[in-house]
Order: sequence, then structure tokens, then C-alpha cells
Amino acid sequence: MAKRWINDLTHSDVTPEKAFLNRRQILAGLGAGIGAGAAFGVAGQAHAQEALKPNKWDDITNYCNYYEFGTGKEDPARNAHTLTTEPWTVKIDGLVDNPGDYALGDILAKMTIEERIYRFRCVEAWSMVVPWNGFELADLLSMAGVKSDAKYVAFETVFRPEEMPGTRYQVLDWPYVEGLRLDEAMHPLTLMATGLYGKPLPNQNGAPLRLVVPWKYGFKSIKSILRITLTDTQPPTSWNKANAREYGFYSNVNPTVDHPRWSQASERPIGGGLFAGRKDTLMFNGYDEVASLYDGMDLAANF
Repeated sequence: MAKRWINDLTHSDVTPEKAFLNRRQILAGLGAGIGAGAAFGVAGQAHAQEALKPNKWDDITNYCNYYEFGTGKEDPARNAHTLTTEPWTVKIDGLVDNPGDYALGDILAKMTIEERIYRFRCVEAWSMVVPWNGFELADLLSMAGVKSDAKYVAFETVFRPEEMPGTRYQVLDWPYVEGLRLDEAMHPLTLMATGLYGKPLPNQNGAPLRLVVPWKYGFKSIKSILRITLTDTQPPTSWNKANAREYGFYSNVNPTVDHPRWSQASERPIGGGLFAGRKDTLMFNGYDEVASLYDGMDLAANF
């Protein structure tokens, strides 16, 4: 299937892999006051550089949110090894011409897997540029055949309490669910990721298949997708159900709309931009090509 979008980001923009993996240490340093003001002192620079030293893969892929494996940042890396990811089947149902259970291996055999370098912004006001590997969601939906009355795409994470210790607690309403409007899902920026930094996705990062929507906040990128449903009504989303005041359905990066507990007008890049201080947050995370999707919408009301 033909690639329909060309990224203007290059590998020179990518957050160094060791910084991506070590972001727990980096953010801990920032929380302690490193660079919180205008500039780093010599001691602050030394401390931050120490945090950037590479560690073993198993030691450093541990700053994750995946509440099915625990609410602590290190819990997913500690517990997600219990998740069985092979074989993997994705159920596609609802308003499609070809509903059924699709084996991931069969899906991948029909897709062109490519690298996409995307900006990634977490709601806590820090950002990265991450190289993902995967394929356009539009290609998968086209394979299933989208009916004309479909308006939304609903996603559901695997729910296996015997493999996911975090689901024993009602932190969220399990299973985790997310949703996009159909035009958002069909946009060529929207990726089904199978890897990052040229490696297969670790379990704690959403193996074997996760969503990446680069103009939205990271929590929209649902992990370990087991079911995709086409529907004519707006689907529920987990964080909106848990706290609608803070997490809207759209969750677009919009610097003019503050999170109830902090400003979203600026961000601190992780990695190469660490010493450069904060920078202004870009509308839609800098992806102006999606702006037309929201023409005429009140983006403060539809946050």
C-alpha cells in the first residue's frame, strides 16, 4: 500500500534514544530544580549529563504509564513481561464490510511497514521526537471496508486479569478504551505502531500494536489493541469517563487551553533541547495539516 504522507522531521530532530529511555531520571532532576529557571549552572549541567548516561535496555525502559500493570512508573516494565503477545488477533467489527478476527501476522504481511518520526507531547508539559515503526491506520480500515454510515472508530485494549495485575484494582473502568472520529483515524498521520527506535515495541510500551496520533496527547495512543469497532456514535474513552473535566474526547494539543492543574502553553524538550529551556507549545503539536479537520469547532469546548 502506498505511503501517503512525507514527514518533515529527520533523524537530526530525534530525541536521543538514551534520553527517551532515561526520561525518568531526567524528569526527576528537573523536578529537583535543575533548569527550572532561566539557565543551568555548572553543577546542574553535570547532574543532567549524568542522567543522560545510557543504561541497559531492561533497566531504562521503565518510565511508562500502563495502568493494567500498575500505577507506578516502573510497574509496567516490572510486570508487563507476563503479557502474551504471540499469537495476536485483532477483532474488527461494527460498521465494516469485512468483520472478523484478523491475525496480526496476516495484517503485517499486507502492510508496508515504515518509520515515522513524530513529535510526542505528554500532558505534563514535556516533549520528545520519537521514531516509530508501523503502518497507517487508514490501510487497516480500508482492508476491513468502512461502511458509509460509520463516523467513529473505537479501540479496546486487551483485558487479561491473569496477566495484568493492575486490573485487579478499579483505577479505571477496564478494559481501557479510546476513540477517534473517522476522519482523524483515516488521516495519513495516524499510525498503528509496531516498534520504536528500530526495535519491536516492548510490552510496557504497548506491544504488539498501539495507536499513535501525533497531534494529540500521549494518553490517546491506546496500547496493545485487541479490538477496533466502527460506529456511528461517539465512543467512550477511559480517561474521559474517569475525569471528564480534565480529559476531553478530542485531547488535541492546544496551548491556549490550560489543563485544570497546569498551563499547557510551553514545554520542555527531553534530550537535545534539555539545556535550551522551555519553548512555546505548537498548536496541534506543530501538525498544521490536521487543522482543517476542526474547521468551525470551538476547540476550548471540544478539548
